[in-house]
Parts: sequence; structure tokens; C-alpha cells
Amino acid sequence: MDGVSPECHRGAMTRIDADYLVVGAGAAGMAFTDALVDHSDARVVLVDRRSGPGGHWQEAYPFVRLHQSSAFYGVASTLLGGGRLQEHGPEAGLQERASQSEIVGYFDRVLARMLQTGRVDFHPNSEYDGDRTVVSRISGARFEVPASCRIVDARYLAPSIPAETPPPFDVGARASVLPVNDLPRLEEAPSQYVVVGSGKTATDACVWLLGRGVDPDAICWVRPRDPWMYNRALIQPDPAIFLGMAADLMQSAAGSASLEELFLRLEEQEIMLRIDRDVTPTMAKTPTLATWELEHLRTIEDVVRRGHLRSVERGRLTFADGSVEVADDAVVVHCAADGLKYPPLVPVWRPEAITVQPIRSGFPCFGAALTGYVEATRTDDDEKNRTCSPSPYGDSLAGWARMNVLGTRSSMAFSAEADIREWGNGVALNPVRVPDGYPASPVLDDARERLAAYTGPALERLAHLM
Repeated sequence: MDGVSPECHRGAMTRIDADYLVVGAGAAGMAFTDALVDHSDARVVLVDRRSGPGGHWQEAYPFVRLHQSSAFYGVASTLLGGGRLQEHGPEAGLQERASQSEIVGYFDRVLARMLQTGRVDFHPNSEYDGDRTVVSRISGARFEVPASCRIVDARYLAPSIPAETPPPFDVGARASVLPVNDLPRLEEAPSQYVVVGSGKTATDACVWLLGRGVDPDAICWVRPRDPWMYNRALIQPDPAIFLGMAADLMQSAAGSASLEELFLRLEEQEIMLRIDRDVTPTMAKTPTLATWELEHLRTIEDVVRRGHLRSVERGRLTFADGSVEVADDAVVVHCAADGLKYPPLVPVWRPEAITVQPIRSGFPCFGAALTGYVEATRTDDDEKNRTCSPSPYGDSLAGWARMNVLGTRSSMAFSAEADIREWGNGVALNPVRVPDGYPASPVLDDARERLAAYTGPALERLAHLM
């Protein structure tokens, strides 16, 4: 494919002949492109505002790891982590979870594979300018794609991260506030750390500080909402484990009188975890958490639950209903960016764009890869939308229920297609696949039987409760 000539000067326009313009080379854009190229002869132009592929992982905090198993992340053609299990530490025996550097390197290798096909052209440091036009943020050179080229929006659910998002609270001139990325760069220990946020980033920051020897009493955790989290030991690419968890979830959902009761049942089954046993969580974004991390987090007793932080001054945190004193030298760690987005669901296939969204409940990389496969193997957009309808991310308990209802219904629709079922069973990104050669067992048989018996009643009950 013809790229933009280095000689193009600012304002010049070049035409690139392509079948698809994929906007965003994060996990979603890469998974879509990988599946599309592998199952068609399409020519793709891939653009991203960053200097390389991998999306927000390029700017992620250095001690971050995937909260899920590596096998569930990345692209369909290339298994992240090689399916290895952890051999040491508190998670020995569980699937490995890739680090930030491993993920960035992985996407570099995936991109190299795509480029070798001769049908993918990558333009880093570039912005989609609308009207089928892309502009380089470095040279100012511009190119356009023809009217026949389909636009693929792989940024619709792109996360915000603290390194690129200002704190959602006012910061006084003498206050010490830093994004979580800068935490490992501190040169002098304060007498107190104030961690702001309720999600995965905040839990990572707290676990990292505790792992570096910080006294739990030296950490103040501003937690606007308490979260429910999945037990990581059950979100594994082992069919007996994962399908057993799913069967327990559906059976519990079918018999619950309320969402609160359902989550408490799931806690009894060790599927869901909460940090404080005396507080009923209202947040259900449900990342995974290990029980060893939970034990560490429970040592932090200075938890501020006064809603969202309004402002930070030296020695003081201000909320809507008043203020809280902290140490004069306290370092406030910003972990409060919106990692998950909740825009309206739109049909994946529309005349103006293919909008990549999750299809199955959670597991966005599988949804993006599935979208690429369906685009490569079908011609009618109405049929594609019937086969793959989007599902949202969860936030509240009701949002979690909606995610599971819509995601499970969509899973049932695409699994009814013989070729998709065969493709999905060969893709490690698919959490419910049973690989060829996986041994039969009474545990697996029981999980399948209970899923068949309880999924319908569970969806009906969740739809009512949400």
C-alpha cells in the first residue's frame, strides 16, 4: 500500500487507496484489524495519535498489570503470554497477567506481523480529522481515503488514564498532587499518602504502596463508592473453572429477589469480593482481584467515604459536605480518571462507521476480534448487526445486570452461527471456549447442564431486576 510520502509538506493532500480506515490502534483497533486481515484480503489503514500501537498502555503506570488473564487480552491470531501459568508468588497456578512493558512489546510484534502482509499501513502520531481525512501531528501532512473506504471507530470506548487526564478536583497552589504514574518517581517519602479513587487503579496504587513497605496507617483512601470485584481465581481460561463460575452466577441470579441479594450470594460462593464486609458496595465495574490483594487492602483503615473530592489544599481535603484534615506533607495520588466509558450503545454497523464495542459481557478484545471476523465473512450490515449486538460495561449493580443480559443474549445469537462457533472455539480470547482435546469431566458436564437449565430464567430475572 502507498503511504504518505516524506516529502509531503504541511497542508498537502495525498490519496491512499484502502478498504478500511481504522481509527485507533489500541487493543480494540488491533484486535479488529488482526481478525479482518486474517479472514479477508482487505487493505487497511490504521492510525493512532500515539507513537505506536497499544493505546493507553503506552502511557500506563509502570507497575500496572492486566487485571485479567493474559490469554483473554490482545488479538485472535497471537496468544499474549503463550498460555503460561504463574510458577511463583501468591498467584502460583493461575494464568499469568502481562505487565505494561510486555503488553506494549506484544502489540509491537502484532503490528509487525500485520505490516508483513503488505495490506496494512500504519500511521502513528496522526489524528482522524473527519471527512475521511487524516493529519500527521508531527509533519502536518494530510491524506484522505476514498468514499468506498469504511471508517472503523475503535476509540468509542477508549479509557481515560490519570497520566493524560487532569484531576477531577481543584488543586491548591501548595498541595502535592501527582498522577499514579509518578508514584514510583518520588524521591522523598511523605508522612502520608492520600489515594483518590475507587477502581482498579486505586487498588493497584494501594497494593503497590503496601508492597513497598508503607505502613497501612500512613495511607488515607478516598473511596467515593465501594466496589464489587470478581475473584481472579475463577476468571481463568480453564473451561471447568470459568463455566463453573458462570453456572453458579446464573443459578444464583435465577433465584435472587434483588440485585443486592444476588451479589451477597455471589460473595458467599467466593465469586464476588468486597473490601469492607460492613459496607454494601454500589459500584460494579467488577475488575478481578486476588484474595492476597484483598487481604492487603483490608489493612487500610483510614477510608474516607464522603463522595467525590472537590478540592485539595495543603493539609486539607474538601468535599460537598465538609472537609477532612490530612498531613501537611501528604502526597495525593490521582487515580480518579474514568477508566471505563459509558456512551450510548449504537449499532456496530452503520453507514457512517463501524463502531467497535463489547459484544459478549466484558472481554472487549474478544468483541473487537469477533467484529473483525464478522465483517470479513458477511456482506449485509443488517445481518451483521443481528448477529453481533453491542453490550455496555457495568458500573452500578443495575448496569452490571444490563451488561450481562445484553451480553448473554448477544452471545446466544452469534453462537448460533456455525462458522462463528467454530472460529470462537479456536480463539483464546473467548472465555467460554472448550479447546479441542480438553478432557471431559463431571465438573464440566455439571457446569454445562446448569448453564442450559438456568441461563434462561436468570436472564428473565436480571432483566426484571435491572
